[in-house]
Amino acid sequence: MRDWRGHQVTTFRYGDFNRPEPKGWTKRPMLGHHGESGYCILEKKAMTNGRAKGHNFERQLCRMIEDELGFEVHRDLMQYAQKDRGDIIGVPGWTIEAKRYSADRGTGGNYKPEWWSQVCESSALAGCEPVLIYKYDRQPIKCVVFLSSINPAYMEKDNTATVTFETWCMLVRESLV
Repeated sequence: MRDWRGHQVTTFRYGDFNRPEPKGWTKRPMLGHHGESGYCILEKKAMTNGRAKGHNFERQLCRMIEDELGFEVHRDLMQYAQKDRGDIIGVPGWTIEAKRYSADRGTGGNYKPEWWSQVCESSALAGCEPVLIYKYDRQPIKCVVFLSSINPAYMEKDNTATVTFETWCMLVRESLV
């Protein structure tokens, strides 16, 4: 649950200390008369809405791209109606796939291979360069590009490089010259 500012809210309710807590709830003993009477506080933290988290990250990226590059970009809402489309459109020559995940997903801060495959398929259909922009909780934004986007001598290879968001913006500016 979220409050009017969009901040995550924890839900509390009274419970019987001698009964098992419902799934997803934790039990804390109460002090005073209520605690002595066998009551406890049940606490449930609201789950993060992963879909909203991804949409918010896409909107954040749009603002960042507009600030850094000056392009009018927006989320591609047709991505839900048609497969093999990028998440953000408006950067000439690039197909952008955005991923936002919690840090405890077990990938060690690296991107998942299926994310890269997804953006490569989309970019092949669009005839553009792929870029995977991803972020884990409490980590900086990272961008994955083909090594040939940095150095054309690697055009025949499928090697990738992970760069910062600022470095990717520099690559975009240089590709437009």
